[in-house]
Amino acid sequence: MHTIEQVLNLEAMRAEIDDLEQQVAAPDLWDDQENAQRVTGRLSTLTGEMERFTSLHGRIEDLDLMVEMAQDEGDADTLADSERELERIKKSVEMLEVRTLLSDEYDAREALITIRSGAGGVDAADFAEKLMRMYVRWAEQHNYPVEVFDTSYAEEAGLKSATFAVHAPYAYGTLSVEAGTHRLVRISPFDNQGRRQTSFAAVEVVPVLEQTDEIDVPDEEVRVDVYRSGGPGGQSVNTTDSAVRLTHIPTGTVVSCQNEKSQLQNKASAMVVLKAKLLALKKAEEKAHLDELKGDVQASWGDQMRNYVLNPYQVVKDLRTTYESGNPSAVFDGDIDGFLEAGIRWRRGADKADAN
Repeated sequence: MHTIEQVLNLEAMRAEIDDLEQQVAAPDLWDDQENAQRVTGRLSTLTGEMERFTSLHGRIEDLDLMVEMAQDEGDADTLADSERELERIKKSVEMLEVRTLLSDEYDAREALITIRSGAGGVDAADFAEKLMRMYVRWAEQHNYPVEVFDTSYAEEAGLKSATFAVHAPYAYGTLSVEAGTHRLVRISPFDNQGRRQTSFAAVEVVPVLEQTDEIDVPDEEVRVDVYRSGGPGGQSVNTTDSAVRLTHIPTGTVVSCQNEKSQLQNKASAMVVLKAKLLALKKAEEKAHLDELKGDVQASWGDQMRNYVLNPYQVVKDLRTTYESGNPSAVFDGDIDGFLEAGIRWRRGADKADAN
């Protein structure tokens, strides 16, 4: 905890919170809405971080007192409760420690996730839908809001693709380790002969941009197409040409949005997604150039990274970190914190190795 306190720099954090609170109290704050949103958002993030640390520090002090009293009174039940609380605190400290590892430029941002079915036909589309549900359930367990921008349903079952945002501080830094190719092995529920099927899905994670990010997208570089929304939805969604598809002509990047009833709202949301993907593309090009200068011929971070095996045995294993779980059902229900923590630690180790 002392190390975490040093990394978080609580004194500087308190000073910034005081400054932001003074700005929020200013009567003319909302005269500039973009700045007001930036200030209030930053204040909320820092306040949450401070409360997380102080709450955990308080739990440690309470535990110390609980153990001391239980030992003085010879209370075995309270000592047993203390042991259980100690294990919970250890896990919370480890999670907080992982948060201190998220120090890259965009790690503190919200996350924009795109999932696409790959090889494997209907099984791959079903797998893509399972992955989307996995991330949504994970977000729900942490009380993080999720906003779905676009879903493209496959003909028989599952999803061809889906794009959604997780609105939480550090969502990008946390979930970016999920980017890559995911592989599922199981007895196909869509095969009449009950044969084992291998299918793939790709996960892309990019940071949600803020108003201050400099990504200029001239109107002449974007083709706008409107169409009727598909899939589940109310009549007002499916009977009007409200869905919007944006194509960035220079890069060929295509994004769609159909979650709103208004065409203008969908266009604005689609532009948020497009800018985020163009920023990620720019960063990837810069990294590729640096790798070329360094003579790096290794596979990229986003290559096949996790296997979900349901037959002939059951295990979910990350190929980079070797972290695994013998309970695939729990993983698909959103129990992925262990994979995220291992991935963040692995990535930080890989970054240090690259720096050396």
